[in-house]
Amino acid sequence: MFRYFPLVVKNVLRNRRRSILTVLSIAASLCLLGVLMAMYHAFYFGEATPEQALRLITRNRISLANVMPVSYRDRMKQVPGVRDVGIFQWFGGIYKDNDFKNFFARMAVEPEKLYVLYPEYRIPDDQKEAFRRERSACLVGRPLMERYGWKLGDRVTLAGDIFPVTMEFTIRAVYDAPNDNENFFFNYEYLRESIPEPRRDAVSTFAILADSPDSVPRIAHDIDAMFQNAPAQTKTEPERAFQLSFLSYLGNVKLFLLSICGAITFTLLLVSGNTMAMSVRERVREVGIMKTLGFTPPAVLGIIVSESVFITLIGGVLGLALSEVICAFIRQGPITMVDLDTLSLPPAVILGGAILACFIGAVSSLLPAWSASRRSIVDSLRFSD
Repeated sequence: MFRYFPLVVKNVLRNRRRSILTVLSIAASLCLLGVLMAMYHAFYFGEATPEQALRLITRNRISLANVMPVSYRDRMKQVPGVRDVGIFQWFGGIYKDNDFKNFFARMAVEPEKLYVLYPEYRIPDDQKEAFRRERSACLVGRPLMERYGWKLGDRVTLAGDIFPVTMEFTIRAVYDAPNDNENFFFNYEYLRESIPEPRRDAVSTFAILADSPDSVPRIAHDIDAMFQNAPAQTKTEPERAFQLSFLSYLGNVKLFLLSICGAITFTLLLVSGNTMAMSVRERVREVGIMKTLGFTPPAVLGIIVSESVFITLIGGVLGLALSEVICAFIRQGPITMVDLDTLSLPPAVILGGAILACFIGAVSSLLPAWSASRRSIVDSLRFSD
């Protein structure tokens, strides 16, 4: 069919307005489809980093809103394969106002444990010591610093919502990390001293560091079995699984994404099929002339299908390029339930999008192309619209 390529291009350009509108409609659909599939790939096929593969999160089996005794930490350390355990208490609170643009993760931690559990956090040694030594100090991710224009030594006030206290912090350290880099950490002891007595010895989550990735499933099982009969039972899971569990609050995200992708694909079939049906109907007599000149039915079929594939492929390439632009925009946004600052179109999604565009072009044009190729020369020349 390559020898007919100039004819295919000429036929695509014969009605430029329709071709451009078709390309744009396919590009818009493939753009949305590409972003959704990139998210699906990131959520359910992305691999944990080597550091993440060693970490587990333990929470109350009922929900994150239920707490566990701090004393669980010492018992967890005794489980074979556990290198260290640290407290990670979600503080919440309000910075300035309740506007979503002022949302960021605010966690009370043990500074010494944080450095061990998260070795990928790059912090200057003097700032590490300042954060560890000063009770009201805080450690902030660099993107968060840049977003609010903070500097070392600035004071930040958080009004509590989960905890009925208003706390003031001084920025003493900044960290850089390849991902998960928009957190606000402060000393757990500072929080513990600020809240009423009944809540001082209860926390929401523990972070656990394993000695190897192979030990992670066994450690999770052993910890949960240890507290199986305790008043506050636990649920222990790898860090990445814990992060993705927040998506379940939105419902069945996997089914939601796949349903939208299916609806987009079906719509693309209708749009492309309607375009090719109109194009073939306008050229019935031309098809008769082509057959008179010696074009065989398979050649006519191939030319018409190639036109459709060519249009959808252009739209697909344009749509996937726009998807990458949107992914880049999403990467600049704040981290909410899951870390999307590495969101991009993986090669598998790009290849799948291109194949889908070709498939849609071929399937949507197959019926009108087959009908045109099977029509006799006499019927084609007699046809009038």
